[in-house]
Amino acid sequence: MGRKQTDDAADAVSDIDLEDDADLAGVDIDDDSEATADADDSDPVGSRARGKTKPVPERRVITLGEGIGSILARIAGVLSRPLASFHLIATLAVMLTAFGLVMVLSASSVEGYSKTGSSYGMFTTQLVFAALGVVLFYFAVRMPVRIMRRLAAPAIIVTTIMLMLVLVPGIGTMAQGARRWFTVAGFSVQPSELTKVALCVWGAHLLASRRRDNAQLRELLIPLIPVSFLICLLIVLEPNLSTTVTIAIIVGALLWFAGLPMKVFGFFTLTGVALAAVLAMTAGYRSQRVLSFFGQVDDPQGAGYQARQARYALANGGPFGEGLGQSRAKWNYLPNAHNDFIFAIIGEELGLVGGIIVLLLFGLFAYVGLRIAARSVDPFLRLLTATITILVTAQALINISYVVGLLPVTGIQLPLLSAGGTSTLTTLVMFGLLANAARHEPEAVAALASGGDGRFGRLLRLPHPVPYSQTRAEVLRDRLDRRRVHRAPSPVGRARRAAATEPARAPAQKRQPPRSYAPREDIRRVRAARPQDWGYGGTASPPQRRSQPLRNNDSYAHDRQPRDIRRGSNPSARPVHGEDNRYRDQRPRR
Repeated sequence: MGRKQTDDAADAVSDIDLEDDADLAGVDIDDDSEATADADDSDPVGSRARGKTKPVPERRVITLGEGIGSILARIAGVLSRPLASFHLIATLAVMLTAFGLVMVLSASSVEGYSKTGSSYGMFTTQLVFAALGVVLFYFAVRMPVRIMRRLAAPAIIVTTIMLMLVLVPGIGTMAQGARRWFTVAGFSVQPSELTKVALCVWGAHLLASRRRDNAQLRELLIPLIPVSFLICLLIVLEPNLSTTVTIAIIVGALLWFAGLPMKVFGFFTLTGVALAAVLAMTAGYRSQRVLSFFGQVDDPQGAGYQARQARYALANGGPFGEGLGQSRAKWNYLPNAHNDFIFAIIGEELGLVGGIIVLLLFGLFAYVGLRIAARSVDPFLRLLTATITILVTAQALINISYVVGLLPVTGIQLPLLSAGGTSTLTTLVMFGLLANAARHEPEAVAALASGGDGRFGRLLRLPHPVPYSQTRAEVLRDRLDRRRVHRAPSPVGRARRAAATEPARAPAQKRQPPRSYAPREDIRRVRAARPQDWGYGGTASPPQRRSQPLRNNDSYAHDRQPRDIRRGSNPSARPVHGEDNRYRDQRPRR
């Protein structure tokens, strides 16, 4: 037994020596020996016997700055893709629409059950309009730009006529003291919401058609301002101050991005604010809201009831909220909880986290929309996308501001989140127009032309966008503008052109004083005879013969002329009244 243990120890020592020699010589051990070594390494006793330890990988500590940098690098890589803008707009439309449907179901269940006996009545209506809006979103993405511009003028005409018809009793439906809706097959349609899309498209088409660096002020303002004023007047007659404010935002965005001078833009801004203040103070309920906001009216159960209850709901939510569907304010404590004040329900059920998510979604939308506008080559798409982006973002900011108490209550809805069928439909159409413009970016056009449609494009069977090219009217207008500028340049342009083209001029010589002596023959300058040189005495015939030039400052010219043609045949005669005696020789005759 002892002999056997001694032989095993000797064999182990010989194996260790062979492995060390193989490592030193650079010779690999065969697979069997490696398998045996692995099996032995699994045993801690065997590994200690062989003197080997398992290598431990090095752990590198990543700092906060490196982590943020890596995240930003990945985001930049995603945004550098040709169709990144299109995918972001489509994703935002889906996320906001789905989130809005969930919150409308949660906020309207109590009020719907109390009015109609069904908790899903308002949600069903919102779902129908959302489905119709998705269909229109798809058609807006597929619509060619030239068809869009052709339909701009008919769309603004039709929507303006609808605004007139809604004011007619029997055609428009009266609800909550205002006549704003048509009732079609049990669904309410608000024509003022349709006017927003029509005005965005028509205004962008109008200003893009008249684009010039030296465009006159009248070309920018007419007929955009008169038509917009008519639309605002019709909406005020409904009455509907919130939509009037949105129309003013659309017009302001169009004029700003079209290059309206700052002074004129400031004048229109101050005028619009003054008119909005006057309209807010004319109606009783509006003035009560404004006065309650500024603290002039302390009526917690009257004008300030909604704003106060909204702040209570936000306070109950806390950081993480009460939970989805667990709001207390929707139990008839907060009026219009599913519509104007749905952000208060979001803050109560989802807390501060939910409110921040909503702000981040609309902030991302603003970034993507302005990115599309900056990357667009077509002036029409640039104006359209910038205007739609400003409109949707401004509506969201105004709604959130008056819910949290930063502005008076105006009634502007939160896009795609508030309950409102026509508003949801028109907002989805605007998102579709943005997605269409994103596919017309130069990089996107090149990528789609080379076959990079992607799964989403192949699934929807979207047509390839046409690269931008000027129309015949635009080419002719630019050519006429260039000719006009070439013919009638500005004073600065004329000075620069004269300095660049004309040769250097010699310095002007000083004018010589009149000489009282006869000029030299070699430097005399002969000029044509003038009527005042033809003679005295009212003679109306030129001299018959003149041997030498006659100068007015030459005192010897009289003696050098022949006798028969000397000036004044009778020097002693008195001058006749009215006769020109400037050239009469007053010297006495010898």
